Formats: sequence, structure tokens, C-alpha cells
Amino acid sequence: MSRSAILLGLFALIGTGLVALVFTATEERIAESERQFMLRNLHAVVKPELHDNDIFHDMITVIDPQRLGTKNPVPVFRARKNGEPVALAITPIAPDGYVGPIKILVGITFDGTVLGVRVLSHRETPGLGDGIEEKRSDWVFGFNGRSLSNPGSKGWAVRRDGGQFDQFTGATITPRAIVKAVHKALKFYALNRDQLFQKTSLSPTEIHTEITHEEEATHE
Repeated sequence: MSRSAILLGLFALIGTGLVALVFTATEERIAESERQFMLRNLHAVVKPELHDNDIFHDMITVIDPQRLGTKNPVPVFRARKNGEPVALAITPIAPDGYVGPIKILVGITFDGTVLGVRVLSHRETPGLGDGIEEKRSDWVFGFNGRSLSNPGSKGWAVRRDGGQFDQFTGATITPRAIVKAVHKALKFYALNRDQLFQKTSLSPTEIHTEITHEEEATHE
């Protein structure tokens, strides 16, 4: 084998190795970025001072298409204080947004009161439906302190539908979808509270903040 052929082979091997290293490093950065994004939102809806466990790793997945808006597993993060359950955060899908599904995060106290709601991802119309983002308006804070009894069942709707939650000027579909999704998440929690805190934790190796094509197809 000629010296030039050996050198070419060596360069190709080094090049392949460098590409693999860059790909691995990029994957790790993306995974860390997603983890930090989720942690920021978890701490927004379940304040760190409320618990002393690692909420990100005290995680299970559940499936309830009727109440959680998707056939896919939905992550649930449990918060505990001195070993006792105090709250959790669940990530249901609002399948009927104006443009498409909306992924949200709902923090719920052990007794079933909403601690906070955040939108993790959406494709709603800028300037109209994007008022669901806390950086755009304070609308999403209207869920704080709510529960299945506050308001009652009829109150869990936008005002245009006779409920107690505001809609946006020129945009009713988006807030309606979020209100329904939060209400259903509370119903799911009420039905499954004890089991949710008893299930064995699962490793959060695949926590995606974007809605997948499979999830989108589920609601077409």
C-alpha cells in the first residue's frame, strides 16, 4: 500500500472521529438545554422552597388520551417535602389550539389547587394567540389558585362560553383550548392522585419540549 493511500485513510479516519465527537457534543448541549428549559418551568410552577427532593428525577409517565390530550406518555414530576408528597407538575397537550396542539405544564398542590401554568411550546398566531405566553401577557396567571371547585364546572370556560376566564381580543380558540386542557388535567389528578405519588420513578431521558409529528397527527 502506498504512503499516500495510508495517509488518505488516516485523514478519513480522523475526520470521521471528529464528526462523531462534534455530533456527540452537540447532542449533549441540546439535551442540557432542554433539561435547563424544563427545570426553569418546573421551578416556575412548583417553587423550589416547596420541596426538598429532586423533582426533575422524581418522574413518571402516564397515558390518558381523554384527559391529557395525547396517546403518548405524558411526564409527571413529583414534589416531596421530608418524604411526603406536596405537589406535582404534569405536561398535558391542548389538542385544539387554533394552529395546532399546545404543550403546557400545570403545577398542582397535593390537595388539587393549581400552583401555576406555563406554555412549553405552541405555534399560535403572533400578536393574537401568543398571549398565552407569560412573557406576552399575565393571562396565564389567572389559573393560580384555581381548582375543580373554584370555579365550578361551568366556570371552567372562557367568558364567551359563559365561563370565568378571559379570552383575547380577536382570539378565542387558543385560550379556550388552554382552559379545557388545565381543567382536564385537574380531573385526571383528582382521579389518580394517590397512584401518581406511589408509582416508581422513571428516568427522564426523553423529555422533549417540542410537539412531535406523531402528537400532531393524533389530533388531526
